[in-house]
Amino acid sequence: MSGQVGLVVHPRRAVDSALAAIRAWAARRGIAIGQIRIPGQARRVAEPVDVGSCDFVIALGGDGTALAALHAAAPASRPVLGVACGSIGVLTSVDSKRLDPALEQVATGDWLPRALPGLDIEAGDSAIAIAINDVAVVRNGTGQVITEIRVDGEVYARTAGDGVIVATPVGSSAYTMAAGGPILLPGTNAMVLTALAHHGGVSPPLVVGPDSRIGLLVKPGYGGSRFEVDGQELAVEALEVSVGLRRDYATMITLADQEAMLTGLRRRGLVVDAPRILARALRAALPP
Repeated sequence: MSGQVGLVVHPRRAVDSALAAIRAWAARRGIAIGQIRIPGQARRVAEPVDVGSCDFVIALGGDGTALAALHAAAPASRPVLGVACGSIGVLTSVDSKRLDPALEQVATGDWLPRALPGLDIEAGDSAIAIAINDVAVVRNGTGQVITEIRVDGEVYARTAGDGVIVATPVGSSAYTMAAGGPILLPGTNAMVLTALAHHGGVSPPLVVGPDSRIGLLVKPGYGGSRFEVDGQELAVEALEVSVGLRRDYATMITLADQEAMLTGLRRRGLVVDAPRILARALRAALPP
């Protein structure tokens, strides 16, 4: 390690104990701590530092903070360690209470890089954004959004409803899963497209290969529509975008004892066994 670590922190969540643990670890190892600037983020916990000068980046907060850190670190190809200050999510795999051993593992090289794909979003010939979780077109008020969905120029469906979401494998367990779409396990080289509360017609969730492009042609309803990238509104006036998969956009730090994705979904109650199975287990646990 060259001796510098960058921080990205949640704008409001309590992170003081985690910060104290990081500073104590850094002091023992003679490592400098700086803060990566995030647009719209006013909270300051350390002197600003350029991400390119950091060995790695620590995200303190939740999955949203980890997403911000991943986007900031991606241009400089720096890995991100997601630290959960609250409940552990998909991207924040390290509990803040066990920060010291996790940081020691990273410092000694006892970790593996996990490459995360991104979604390249273009309007015409211009690149407008990259998503790590998902890109969605959603209605902005009353009325339906009509979206024509094309895959490699071929019409898949024309939907009328709340909108459409396109997700990466890591994003498939977020908005997409809530909308009834499938979960893509880490390492799946694909995108998944899911219509949101469509009114009539049949347009099942669609898994799209890594070399294809998804086209979304939007006709807003009375209330209008908007594009969202990783949950943040995208300031773009275009009504037609194309989406493709970018391999190895960002890098997460994975530790040997890190919780598996499916285990995490079950622990957080996002995937739950059938009631009959749960009732049977409960009966089995009762005293005779």
